[in-house]
Amino acid sequence: MLEDIIDKNLSIIFCGINPGLKSAWDGHHFSGKSNRFWKVLHLAGFTSYQISAFHDKDLLQFRYGLTTAVARPTVRADELSKEEFEQSFKIFQEKMEMYQPKYIAFLGKAAYAIFSGKKQIVWGKQSEKMQNATVWVLPNPSGLNRGFSIEELTIHYKSLYHESIQ
Repeated sequence: MLEDIIDKNLSIIFCGINPGLKSAWDGHHFSGKSNRFWKVLHLAGFTSYQISAFHDKDLLQFRYGLTTAVARPTVRADELSKEEFEQSFKIFQEKMEMYQPKYIAFLGKAAYAIFSGKKQIVWGKQSEKMQNATVWVLPNPSGLNRGFSIEELTIHYKSLYHESIQ
């Protein structure tokens, strides 16, 4: 099982959909070779250097954390059922209530769509808060998500970064 990288009063908690098999096996977030999370985080300005997946806990130094919407690892996120998301939502809410981040950034639309009950979701800042946190939805950095280039991912992530430092 992949452990959260989390603490109280973080600026942003990034919420992946669920762990990939490699990340679960390694015990480190976004450790798949094709995952672009760490690179994009650095390029967008969140970190002063590119963190390696094997040093994922360094993220806390920058006042950011990581969690997943669903704990069960899979090869692809579309292997998860709607019921798994729904069952995970209460746990997620309790976690956000306990840790109280300023922002929650969902990586991909899937988890937020089920958690919020919204059918139409736009990228970026959402109009509703969740557990008093401002919600953003960012494109998933998975290597399987080739609909977004590194440059496009960086633009989306940079928008959150700029808002979060104001």
